[in-house]
Amino acid sequence: MRQPFEIGKDRIASGSRRTVDIPVSVLSDHTPVSMSAHVIHGRRDGPTVFVTAGIHGDEVIGVEIVRRLLALKVLGSLKGTLIAIPIVNAFGFLNQSRYLPDRRDLNRCFPGSAKGSLAARLADLLVREVIQRSDVGIDLHSAAIHRTNLPQIRISAGDDESLRLAKVFGAPVILQSSQRDGSLRAAAADLGVKVLLYEAGEGLRFDEFAVRAGVAGTLRILHDLGMVSSRGASKPRGQAMFLKSSRWVRAPQGGLIRVFRDSGDVVVAGEVLGVVSDPFGEKEREVLAPIGGIIIGRAVMPIVNEGDALFHIAQTASAADAEDRMEVLRSDLEGDPIFDEDEII
Repeated sequence: MRQPFEIGKDRIASGSRRTVDIPVSVLSDHTPVSMSAHVIHGRRDGPTVFVTAGIHGDEVIGVEIVRRLLALKVLGSLKGTLIAIPIVNAFGFLNQSRYLPDRRDLNRCFPGSAKGSLAARLADLLVREVIQRSDVGIDLHSAAIHRTNLPQIRISAGDDESLRLAKVFGAPVILQSSQRDGSLRAAAADLGVKVLLYEAGEGLRFDEFAVRAGVAGTLRILHDLGMVSSRGASKPRGQAMFLKSSRWVRAPQGGLIRVFRDSGDVVVAGEVLGVVSDPFGEKEREVLAPIGGIIIGRAVMPIVNEGDALFHIAQTASAADAEDRMEVLRSDLEGDPIFDEDEII
């Protein structure tokens, strides 16, 4: 038997699972707030992996991914330890806000400080209790409100192991992205912990394709690390597109936009992505693709101001190849066996 896993003031025996509440703070009206984690501590040795969501309180896609993941029967024979935290930023989640009550972005406050601001204290708690005790992490995010992202994994340049894990995850796109100061990913890297940053869907909205891609990818990582059996963790038939550069296309004027292309669409340079019109229809400006590539994110609000970011395009080597890969990956997720009803507890 393995030794119990200790987190906060709780001890989880090997071969068991439990939801634990780690105290964070007390609100001004004396309401206690905690960070709740579900720990599955397997009977047999293996890695420790964390899955976090809700770093930004308005990003709910990850909460649903964690919920579905924890309902899978295959976790009943888990090797090692899985720590799943569906809502890190409970303050923001309750208020449907990206931020904490002190108006700080939690993902710019890592590694935090036990004596700092509320955001710094929450970041410090997550680092001490979860991140520094893990081998690998998956941090689940969505776009901010009024934007949506194609499912994608973001990794740093020159990190071969993270690139390998990103390919195992099997999201449609792997995007090379530098680490931001104060982010969970940067703090984990300083501790030698590999973290995959998953971006998909829209703030305050569910997106079935984004959820399925997140669940399937997380399960593939657990299988690759030897923590679960191959049941349900099927390899994607299509390969993820590894893209090194991207750019936002901005509104040429203010007004209302009619969108002609969506996330996941492959476009060519000069293609019309949408048209921005003033409210009277007297002045219209086309929004053109400056480069060829795949749309990995876009704004969903029809009301735009001049200079607003509208379409996020990642450059691809071949439009035909990108279209084929997207079609195969979508087909994989629609027929993935892990989404059969008899696989859920």
